[in-house]
Amino acid sequence: SYQDADLNNTEIYVMNADGSNITRLTNNSDTVVSHAWSPDGSRIAFVSDRDGGFEIYVMNADGSNVVQITDNSDVVLGLAWSPDGSRIGFSSDRDGDFEIYVIDVD
Repeated sequence: SYQDADLNNTEIYVMNADGSNITRLTNNSDTVVSHAWSPDGSRIAFVSDRDGGFEIYVMNADGSNVVQITDNSDVVLGLAWSPDGSRIGFSSDRDGDFEIYVIDVD
């Protein structure tokens, strides 16, 4: 699981397609294991253990306004936005086996 991996102190950065203008969006000493842009490019969802368990967070594309949207502390793997940007699908072992779940972003 990600909890056993050596992924400490991973962060999210953005840059131009040519590699210029690298900007750090997160500044937290905990692990970020997955991330995805919203369909309109205005937000980024990511999985982090910054509050103890792996949870899904959403932030603006500039790194501001980080909001935790799950509260379960079980392993969360991968995530994807719905085409309209209103929901996020993810895999979790919250019921004992890995299953796919969907949550409203709000």
